Amino acid sequence: MSELLPSDAREAFESHDAYTITDDAATVTTTVFDGEVTVEETEPEWAHSYVVTVTVPTLAAAVADDVGAAVESGWLDTFERRLEDAPKATRASVDLETFDVETRVGEVVVTYAFTSGTPAQAAAIAKAFVEYVEGTYVEGIVPGYDYQPPVSKLLQQAQSGGSDGERGGTPL
Repeated sequence: MSELLPSDAREAFESHDAYTITDDAATVTTTVFDGEVTVEETEPEWAHSYVVTVTVPTLAAAVADDVGAAVESGWLDTFERRLEDAPKATRASVDLETFDVETRVGEVVVTYAFTSGTPAQAAAIAKAFVEYVEGTYVEGIVPGYDYQPPVSKLLQQAQSGGSDGERGGTPL
């Protein structure tokens, strides 16, 4: 994070092992998908505004096969509805100021914004949001398609049971 960002927020992200700090953001390193957090000072002065952005591939971009328009549309609608529940995945009470799901060419950009007066708790909330998006994406995998990286990597991890090496079923 740059020196222009609030120092207490910068310190909270730097001390958290799930982030790397770039020029103007904290990047979550515990997920396959790109998750980034930016911070701005707000009124009142004791709080900061946190914007969490997660970028994932669309269903059509994640598979080698053709995806029908109805399947893509239904997948995106379900994905978006499930993502609304992200605040319930945290250990804190979070009131979202912004929740947005935007489709761009080949990707879906998910944005959450909230205000917090506790930078360490905000860092944990932001990480939970990014991990929630990734978990929700994996839960919404449509069977029967040949997935490409990075989604195929997520499926392999889910099927093997993670790092312990035990093989399990699909994430569904």
